[in-house]
Amino acid sequence: MYSALDIALVIGYLAVLVAIGFRQLFARRQDVDEYLVMGRRLSLPGFVASLVSSWYGGILGVGEYSYKHGLSNWVVFGLPYYIGAILFALFIAKKARRTKLYTIPDQLEKAYDRKTSLAGALLVFITTVPAAYVLQVGFLAKTVFGVPLVWGIIGGAFFSVFYIFTGGLRSDVITDRLQFGLMFLGFGIMVSYLFVDYGGLDFIASNVPPENLTLTGGKPLSYILVWYFIALGTLVDPSFYQRCFAAKSESTARKGIFISIGFWMLFDFMTTSTGLYAKAIVPNLTDPATSYQVLAAQVLPDLFKGIFLLGLFATVMSTVDTFTFISGQTLGKDFVHKLIGGNITTLTRIGLIISGSIAILIAIFKRSIVEIWYDFGSISTAALLIPLSASFGDKWRMRKNYAFVSIVASGSMVVIWMIGGYIANSKPLFGVDTIYPGLGCSLIIFLADRLLRKQNHRRSLNIKKE
Repeated sequence: MYSALDIALVIGYLAVLVAIGFRQLFARRQDVDEYLVMGRRLSLPGFVASLVSSWYGGILGVGEYSYKHGLSNWVVFGLPYYIGAILFALFIAKKARRTKLYTIPDQLEKAYDRKTSLAGALLVFITTVPAAYVLQVGFLAKTVFGVPLVWGIIGGAFFSVFYIFTGGLRSDVITDRLQFGLMFLGFGIMVSYLFVDYGGLDFIASNVPPENLTLTGGKPLSYILVWYFIALGTLVDPSFYQRCFAAKSESTARKGIFISIGFWMLFDFMTTSTGLYAKAIVPNLTDPATSYQVLAAQVLPDLFKGIFLLGLFATVMSTVDTFTFISGQTLGKDFVHKLIGGNITTLTRIGLIISGSIAILIAIFKRSIVEIWYDFGSISTAALLIPLSASFGDKWRMRKNYAFVSIVASGSMVVIWMIGGYIANSKPLFGVDTIYPGLGCSLIIFLADRLLRKQNHRRSLNIKKE
């Protein structure tokens, strides 16, 4: 399926990642600011390249969905996330940079207290363990090299963690620049070849089911609406906060997100188009998650096929390294250091190893990308969205105990709803997606806090008058 030249390109790419890691290993000693947030000197080009590449790790899931449902890929995995990113840029980006903090749990501690920070840290850690993305690297390695899936998962985790272990965020951004270029180059080549060899929209329209060219893709509106709530998770996405904390200015943080949205729109156009072409050219795939790889093997010549493979690897691995770094930082700095102290850089590196190991185990035993996204993403979004978003404004900030109860209760509600669904063999339970009970619980606590605060304020005014 793939030539020696194609495989050599992938091996060369992996060798470059290792070389970057070794270079950082012998670099000057790094303090906490340098290791965690690049000394807060992240420039606009680095910000954009890093955020764009690290936020698009689910490329095989995108391939599966665009193959099965066509244009709906943009409505489900594109538009709602643009809206989330726009909201983040408008209301949070500058405020996050202004705090000069390191992590989401730092913001929770600043706005509320230590116990709320620790509760939030647990959720951030759960969310950012990169099991879904390590699993995708394993699938790619199995396809390209023919290795067992388990070895592909382990190898993918190693190559994605080594360079951030040595160099921290700086190594992450350096590799993200490379991966940003590769992901756009790979899909740019693919779309160009498909258009020249097969034609444009007329060819697609003649060879795919009609529903693939509708905005719903045959899915009910209720299903599509769920993704607009899930996409609000952008407002609590740790990678957004990390890049904003590291940006050299508030303006860089806001502008960087708006520019990134433009690149995401372009990349979504290319990935959705490729999925539609795959459905037209190889219509009877038993595993739609392999649609991109199968299409590349059929239509691209050697060398260009290898470049496209690099684009797939780069897209996934840029997310593995970012999420592993955030989860390791959360475990080392926001848990262990806050509880017992110690060197933050060393603890973060230990956290990287633990996070990578957990990701490998989950990927091996779970083996479902979508289930991993669904389970972990629903918990953190429901639990953190309201308390974290409200923490940046004095007017909306919750009281300490209410913020803590909101995080714990809404996160627990999602877990209970999931367990109930598994026990009842009904997913989701009662036909209600798990994110809704969690968000509902959080909203009720938020409104109760505001109502009781107003009542207390009125009582205090009445006492003063008396």
